[in-house]
Amino acid sequence: MTFKIGRVVLPNRVVAAPMAGITDRAFRDLAREMGCGLTCTEMISAQALIRGSRKTARLLDIAGEYPVSVQIFGSDPGIMARAAQMVVEAGADLVDLNMGCPTPKIVKSGAGAALMRDPDRAGEIVAAVAAAVPVPVTVKMRKAWDEASPDAVALARVAASAGAAAVTVHGRLRSEFFGGEADWGIIRKVKQAVAIPVIGNGDVRSGPDAARMLTYTGCDAVMVGRAARGNPWIFREILHYLETSRELLPPTPALRVETALRHLELMVRYKGEARALLDMRKHAAWYTRFFRGAARLRERLHRATSIPELVNLIREIDSGCFKEFL
Repeated sequence: MTFKIGRVVLPNRVVAAPMAGITDRAFRDLAREMGCGLTCTEMISAQALIRGSRKTARLLDIAGEYPVSVQIFGSDPGIMARAAQMVVEAGADLVDLNMGCPTPKIVKSGAGAALMRDPDRAGEIVAAVAAAVPVPVTVKMRKAWDEASPDAVALARVAASAGAAAVTVHGRLRSEFFGGEADWGIIRKVKQAVAIPVIGNGDVRSGPDAARMLTYTGCDAVMVGRAARGNPWIFREILHYLETSRELLPPTPALRVETALRHLELMVRYKGEARALLDMRKHAAWYTRFFRGAARLRERLHRATSIPELVNLIREIDSGCFKEFL
């Protein structure tokens, strides 16, 4: 089933969450290969982008991707608008505004989840960006800053009135970070409160989870975050379940090896061997989850000093020691 955000038609209702240090070009390519309907970059500092930071500019490697969303963060409407124009020039199909990041460094600057405490400023940012770019503007938020602050319903209404084409709601408070259980009730309330599409986020770890969220909240699409680390098949599994109401078998150790090596291949292509080695070690460790003896292998993966060594270690996932699921 297709899903539309503004004028952008997505092939399905399964979306990959933006995750710092994870959703780089290699991850996004792999997610699309697994059927993901929309991918998003890591969050990008609007201020750093405008200053011309080369490190930040590398996060904007999106040439040839479709559809792709670029997430930016900041607290100044003018700077956010200028940054949005830059990411559209780079090829972004959608611009996503981060109003949910809970990390202290981000919120101290008045950005991320801090904007949930300042709906007026949030609305100014949405309006400025929406007026500055010709592509749909979306907003990602949390349930609230805390129980005493304005919640996602209030911010979603502000965002919709200011020109947002869709909102994503992560059902946790800022103080909860990624702990506890996501409150899907707030997603349902937001869906009932606004006319624009609502994407649900939080605790979607399987096809049945996605189906339950869609049914319970009435949201238009589901977003998958941490559950996709070392598990890109989750996008294919969710799509299969939504279409058939049947679960796919878990990936075999051989498929884990094949996919992890594909991930590494993409990393090397986009980043070169030195950077790929450093970044892929954590991803390779995630691919070992659920197997006996995985802790020992993860230690060795984290110490790998060359691409050939990392390749050999990844291949050990398919050895006899790792074929038994916990």
